[in-house]
Amino acid sequence: MDINLEGRVAVVTGASRGIGAAIAKTYVDAGAKVVITARKPEGLEKAAAEIGAPESVHAIAAHAGKEEDAERVVRETVERFGRLDVLVNNAATNPYMGPVIDASLPAWDKTFEVNLRGPLIWTQAAYRGWMKEHGGSVINISSIDGLRPGGPLAIYGVTKSALVFLSQQLATEVGPNVRVNVLAPGLVKTDFARALWEGAGDDAKYPWPLQRLGQPTDIANAALFLASDASSWTTGAVLVVDGGGTLGGPFRA
Repeated sequence: MDINLEGRVAVVTGASRGIGAAIAKTYVDAGAKVVITARKPEGLEKAAAEIGAPESVHAIAAHAGKEEDAERVVRETVERFGRLDVLVNNAATNPYMGPVIDASLPAWDKTFEVNLRGPLIWTQAAYRGWMKEHGGSVINISSIDGLRPGGPLAIYGVTKSALVFLSQQLATEVGPNVRVNVLAPGLVKTDFARALWEGAGDDAKYPWPLQRLGQPTDIANAALFLASDASSWTTGAVLVVDGGGTLGGPFRA
């Protein structure tokens, strides 16, 4: 099957590196125009240069947790490219690692602001600014840490679990023209997850069926499917891409 996004326009949050940057590049390679966002302009400029298609990529600095930034990006996207077909809520933060019982409220609030409040306000902005009248696809990046308790990323996992429920609730509200789906990556080799994989060698075998770390492109390929017409009868779904990590019990670093 030839999956392409010709004629589509996407916004990807948290796209200056890692999974977000890989999704943006995969979408551009599939024919889409893409607006990439993140807080720091220098990181966005580097990501746009690495994608290497200036006519298809536009970078806008924005904070994932601010409603006014979401509305501004949606407005600028429609003004520049004439439409908005796909929203990928990828931006996330994890300022605290450890048990929830010991967490500070500022760490809790910050994690929820970006990881849960952010996807809601960006989805609202995209829906009101384009998708309500024209349709579209929203893809929320959760995590396998949101599918089972007991891991070291406790607050992060709580937000990612709530994001699954939020996505499924939204899917019941915005159909049939708008689809909302979830990607739940396992451990992917990114700077964001460095504390979980750093120190293992390149040839390290991990305790799950496919034995290797995920790569950003593994998640990007799944995001391409959910953005395309190949998934036109899929909404409210949680697509786990983890090398089989959830099959063998909790991950142990």
